[in-house]
Amino acid sequence: MGAAVNYLMTWGGAGPCTGPRVGNFAASPSTLLRYPRVMSDEMRRILPNLITVVRLVMATAFFAIIALALSPTSAEGRQWWGNAAFILFIAAALSDILDGYLARKWGVVTDFGRVMDPFVDKVLVLGAFVYLASPKFAEPEWSRAFGIEPEPGAINCATGVASWMVVAVLARELLVTSLRGVLEARGIAFAADWSGKVKMFAQSAAIPTALFIAVNPGCLASPNYRMAQMLSVWTMTAITVWSAVPYSIRGIALLRSISKDAR
Repeated sequence: MGAAVNYLMTWGGAGPCTGPRVGNFAASPSTLLRYPRVMSDEMRRILPNLITVVRLVMATAFFAIIALALSPTSAEGRQWWGNAAFILFIAAALSDILDGYLARKWGVVTDFGRVMDPFVDKVLVLGAFVYLASPKFAEPEWSRAFGIEPEPGAINCATGVASWMVVAVLARELLVTSLRGVLEARGIAFAADWSGKVKMFAQSAAIPTALFIAVNPGCLASPNYRMAQMLSVWTMTAITVWSAVPYSIRGIALLRSISKDAR
């Protein structure tokens, strides 16, 4: 971890006139010093990126805990590990808000953060959906392990997440990432817009909702909770697919403008 901190501190070097650099960003003294000196300027520069790295560690721990919840064990063990994973996911999602807020507030947005922050988000979200669509959550076996007999015609996965939903989420991310890669390779910024933020919020709400209901017998046996679970998952899927439309329209328009300028 010490090496990682040193790397984050020295990423990009320093300039004699512009002040210390982080990535391609030159942190001006006026930007950093107008806030109370609760911590050193160096810590302000590295803290948002350090939170991003910690979130990647939390994502790895989340996957390991979900795997324990899915392992052949007692219903009590599944509930305990499942709730631990639920808490850890919420902490990771909140850290995503925190690192972005600090980077913007302190004026230390870096190349490292621009690359790693969305990468870690995708690892956490896509990995979570892969696990939530696991056959280990298949009904009626999952509910019966808790002593619950599902109603006839109930959804075939205790989390409500179907495999095709994972494919839809992954396809959207690949499309937007591909567009961003092509455009930024040509020197055109393709930052996230409001639809991407709505999508991320919907995903960050649906994942813990689906997981919490699946691992707690009182919720699992309640038709109302199962309905809420289904609505959150389906709403998330619809928003995720829809969010690709504004990105596609904007990306295609930018590519066309490049083609016209090249003529």
